[in-house]
Amino acid sequence: MAIVGFNFDKILVEKTGPINKGVQVKNNMSIKNVEEQELIMGEKKEYVLKFSFEFSSVYSPKIGKVAIDGHILFLQDKAGVKKIMDGWKKKKNVPNDIATVILNAVLMKCNVKALVLSQDVNLPPHIRLPTISPKNKANDYIG
Repeated sequence: MAIVGFNFDKILVEKTGPINKGVQVKNNMSIKNVEEQELIMGEKKEYVLKFSFEFSSVYSPKIGKVAIDGHILFLQDKAGVKKIMDGWKKKKNVPNDIATVILNAVLMKCNVKALVLSQDVNLPPHIRLPTISPKNKANDYIG
């Protein structure tokens, strides 16, 4: 159905060492838990799934990290909630179409937040950003 809420629950950013040549960044994210919740909207009761997630960027060797925990509220009908909760309880699995929506929302929000946080403590960006390179002088001739 639709995402009706996105919240950060915990944010950690730390620089633990100097930045040297050869910095490697490992990014990771996962759905940690799924819970059923009721959302009261006026006199109407809606059913939502609370997807708890974890996002991290670890800079090595021992340079720093960004860790973000949060949750997403996902509106779903009662039958859909039951189906997803049954799959989660049995196999810790979420249907691909739902997981895609949830994980893309996590990527969108957390990549931006992690970029700002890493800049605040002088860590390099955890994702490749576009850059401009100078033109080759040999190719400037128009004739």
